[in-house]
Amino acid sequence: MAAQSDGNDSAADRLLVMGHIAGPYGVKGWVRVIPYTDTRDALLDYPTWQLHRGDGWQAVSVLQGKPHGKGLVVQLDGYADRDAAATLSRAEVGVWRSELPATGRDEYYWSDLIGLQVVTLDGRVLGNVDHLIETGANDVLVVRGEQECLVPFIQGQVIKSVELDAGLIRVDWTTDY
Repeated sequence: MAAQSDGNDSAADRLLVMGHIAGPYGVKGWVRVIPYTDTRDALLDYPTWQLHRGDGWQAVSVLQGKPHGKGLVVQLDGYADRDAAATLSRAEVGVWRSELPATGRDEYYWSDLIGLQVVTLDGRVLGNVDHLIETGANDVLVVRGEQECLVPFIQGQVIKSVELDAGLIRVDWTTDY
């Protein structure tokens, strides 16, 4: 699942940005939401969202929502009309990392990989994962170090191990590729 971290590097209690509010929808307080999740309605699995505007994070209950176009339309508790909903425009939608489903063996959330150090099998440090790119064929790690390099996230072939506790990804890769 694609998700962006809010920058706090603590463990399971960090907030992950999972989308943003694009603006009001209709006159009864509903908002349009652009999710950053793999499936557009995955955000509806969470009954409480954390919203970030300029004044920090605030918990808001989701009353109801549904897929609409390429995103969602959602009614949030405490926002009963268009004017109130308009105040949420451009707010980030966050979910606590601890609320996400557990990953299986050799499965990772993108947010868990960001910041990990990438090291080749011969011990050369390529840098740290800055972000990931979805290409369709496979995800790609964007690694920033002495130079930026793109490393395909192909487990077993290129990605030899991911050690979350050690903050390390071991790869069979070279910058010559």
